[in-house]
Amino acid sequence: MNYSTLFMTVKGYLENDFPDVIFADKDASTTSAAATYTSVEQVNTFITQAEQRIFNNVQFPSLRKNVTGLTTVNNKYLSCPSDFLASYSMAVIAPTTGAYSYLLNKDVNFIRESFPVPTDTGVPAYYALFGPNSNDEAELTFMLGPTPDVAYTMELHYFYYPESITITTSGTTWLGDNIDSVLLYGSLVEGYTFMKGEADMIAFYEKKYQDALMLAKRLGDGLERQDAYRSGQARVKVT
Repeated sequence: MNYSTLFMTVKGYLENDFPDVIFADKDASTTSAAATYTSVEQVNTFITQAEQRIFNNVQFPSLRKNVTGLTTVNNKYLSCPSDFLASYSMAVIAPTTGAYSYLLNKDVNFIRESFPVPTDTGVPAYYALFGPNSNDEAELTFMLGPTPDVAYTMELHYFYYPESITITTSGTTWLGDNIDSVLLYGSLVEGYTFMKGEADMIAFYEKKYQDALMLAKRLGDGLERQDAYRSGQARVKVT
């Protein structure tokens, strides 16, 4: 399901064209300060809220990203990617052999206590999510322990939100192409809640969403994490 189909389907199911809403600034002396919340923006909000719910309920492999970066000599801090949400793993790559060595995720206080002197340098063995970058509070920073003694190549495997179907240039996403039912019913739940609809209809759409979410979890948290050689083929017990 592409974006235009999803957009029209949401409006059709909810039987609402979502007319533009104008929010006027009551303290303004002119109407130029009024803000318009368009129908497109309203439906896009429903869709992006649904995407966020889905992405935090199912760990699809498509929500993973790999990046590499370099540490700075005698600097225990490493910047996070701008779209970083949570880490799956971090590895240091040996400069001479290219061998991977995975770091253990620890608390900041563990690293501070284990390596109290910043000049204690070596190959990083631990990492922690330190907090906001001093130059940009919207971005996070990792702390490494011990402090890198050379410029190591680091590989980070992390969780992020992929580009929303509402802003992709192609109008398509992996979620919309492969399991559009969960995206549709998630958007309907958000839309009908916005409309302050009847409780029984909200419950109906929520039930449809949960049913679709189970299919998504079966795929993302089940089928994509096993194979027939290791786990055997899926089968139903004969009674």
